[in-house]
Amino acid sequence: MDGLDGPKARRAVHGLRRLFAVPGLGLTDLSGSLLWSGRPGDDDSVSAALEEVLHTEAPSGSGEVVALPLHVHEELAGVLLVAGPAGKETAREAVDLVVHALERGRLEASAEQAAQAELRALRAEISPHFVYNALTVIASLVRSDPDRARDLMLDFADYTRYSLARHGEYTMVADEFRAIETYLALQRAVLGDRLRVQVRVAPEVLAVAVPYLVLEPLVENAIRHGIEPRSGAGLVQVHGQAEGNDCVISVEDDGLGMDPGLARSILAGRGGEGGVGLANVDRRLRTVYGPWYGLIVETEKGAGTRVVVRVPRFQAGVMP
Repeated sequence: MDGLDGPKARRAVHGLRRLFAVPGLGLTDLSGSLLWSGRPGDDDSVSAALEEVLHTEAPSGSGEVVALPLHVHEELAGVLLVAGPAGKETAREAVDLVVHALERGRLEASAEQAAQAELRALRAEISPHFVYNALTVIASLVRSDPDRARDLMLDFADYTRYSLARHGEYTMVADEFRAIETYLALQRAVLGDRLRVQVRVAPEVLAVAVPYLVLEPLVENAIRHGIEPRSGAGLVQVHGQAEGNDCVISVEDDGLGMDPGLARSILAGRGGEGGVGLANVDRRLRTVYGPWYGLIVETEKGAGTRVVVRVPRFQAGVMP
């Protein structure tokens, strides 16, 4: 229910009147703008009852009009009015239904706002260290290899556009993999022979819808905490494939690895600098798909790290 003044509220008024078989039923928010279905009753009685509830937050009305306050989380959100001989008992049942719908609507709105806040936080986590190094490499190539410098600058522009620009809540696996490949091209320019990359994605999962910006942070984490600190070359593998009705994507590095207990702390949001965006991505996946989804982290000290993302290939309400 979208508050007490939107299209859903208008439909709710008509549905409630039919459900309780009353001659007239009305809803209003704190502005006093009334939505009615059926016979509204005497204007003076309605106005008096409505005015009393808005000022006292207590039930009001007698005779043909009953007005009851709508308290959502102990705050007055509006008023429900019933016209006709139905009485206060019927009105109270209608109030319970409306309050439940309003509370659920507020929870859903809060969850959506939290998800958007986490997405903004994830965008803000782009490593200044990486940006500085990428631009330094590009600048060093301007004279010696201008064509490559130009290509890398275009890659950098694509990377920042995808990471920072305003997007919808969802995108496709194909777009996430393009962002990964752009990021990896820049990292190969920065790290040179120290970074080896293998990217493989099955065509049948390219059109799968996923929450925006859930894969690139995993690749960034693999390079930043797995490959960069080690001596010598390292390998990052990114694979995507279909497994039954699920899309399974893994990001694996052969870097330093970590203690499994630390990995659990990172996913719980207590890992400090131990992972870039992992807890953020995990929470967003669980919010969208349910608690049985989220990230799986397989790691041991000295044995590298593998992060697995499993999402449904088709999920109601998830579309780019």
